[in-house]
Amino acid sequence: MRSHAVRHAPWSIGLIAACVGLAAPVIRAQDAPAPLRQLEARGAEVGESFKAPGGMTGYTIEMQGRTMTAYVLPGGEHALIGTLIDADGNNLSRAHLEEAQSEALGPATWSQLGESDWIRDGAPDAERVIYVFTDPNCPFCHRFWKSARPWVEAGRVQLRHIMVGILKPDSAPKSATLLAAENPVQALVEHERNYAEGGVSPATEIPDEADRAVRRNNALMKELGFRATPTVLYRRSDGEVGSKQGQPRGNELERIMGGPAPGS
Repeated sequence: MRSHAVRHAPWSIGLIAACVGLAAPVIRAQDAPAPLRQLEARGAEVGESFKAPGGMTGYTIEMQGRTMTAYVLPGGEHALIGTLIDADGNNLSRAHLEEAQSEALGPATWSQLGESDWIRDGAPDAERVIYVFTDPNCPFCHRFWKSARPWVEAGRVQLRHIMVGILKPDSAPKSATLLAAENPVQALVEHERNYAEGGVSPATEIPDEADRAVRRNNALMKELGFRATPTVLYRRSDGEVGSKQGQPRGNELERIMGGPAPGS
């Protein structure tokens, strides 16, 4: 399956949170606020701290395989876990989560992505390569595909769609069908152009290797700690691997694509 055609082809209006109260703290780090010591006692790993609105201190935490943000309230006696948003609906937690995720990826991640089973979208010699974990039933994957057209069609960006199947029962068969197509590059284009009508139909018979390829991609996505599609991975300006879960928009999209859209 790893053929040339496939792989090279103002203060918050809300806290979506759980409240962590105080019992007798189990002290594992003397300097950590008591609620975070409680989280550590439950198996969490506490990462970097950062300033947050309202006199709170934010922390990135790893718990049950998930990267999250925790906010310790003034006084240090209580904490909330979740997403902090402001009065304009801006996600104030996202940047800290993405930074933590990028730091966790490691230098070998780019090679892992390159060895996965992907479909090329864009010029083979494009100067910028971006990997995307793509589910064929994901509407946000489709929107990202559309929003990326100016860079892709100008030959500046090559997207490499790592096909996964996580959203619906027929997601994996659809991904396997695309990977096993005689021309995966064209099959993906046709799928996206006809997305509103359901896109690709799963093949009646799917080759075992295509099925295994999707399973490998699913496993890689899980191994890297991602749970949403699209997940976009790219080279940051410092050379490290950056990541974005969900559909990039506006300045964020321009940063990932390496600059403004051609002709803008």
